[in-house]
Amino acid sequence: MKVVIQRSKNSDVYIDNKLYNKIDSGLVILSCFNELDTKQDIDYIVKKIVNLRIFDDENGVMNKSILDYGGEILSISQFTLYADTSKGNRPSYIKALRGDKAIILYDEFNNELRKHVNVVTGKFGSEMEVHITNDGPVTIIIDSQSK
Repeated sequence: MKVVIQRSKNSDVYIDNKLYNKIDSGLVILSCFNELDTKQDIDYIVKKIVNLRIFDDENGVMNKSILDYGGEILSISQFTLYADTSKGNRPSYIKALRGDKAIILYDEFNNELRKHVNVVTGKFGSEMEVHITNDGPVTIIIDSQSK
């Protein structure tokens, strides 16, 4: 499982030119799954996300987690995170888990996150327009296979 985590001042997702979901502040999570991923990978990533100290404390030091900060999460599925660009100029997405299996893990991932913080999502498998106001900018990449 691979995630890109961005600290956000506000973000939203549009589908068919209509607002689908938004957050005022918190984290935007772009996630992708592969064949090796299990419940343990989801648990590992969720624990990392909710405990990452990437929000400023009263001294301007990144020392608070989303749990301390109190923000929300906008969770977006993004199979292109497993793009393989090693050959040629057209990325291969063969490492990304196919939709029927990936949606099960994506839903489980979001349900685990919801145990800790408010989570809104995009629509799995849809063409989405995501607007992210990256705060900082702060962007973290975590791959559960690299733990």
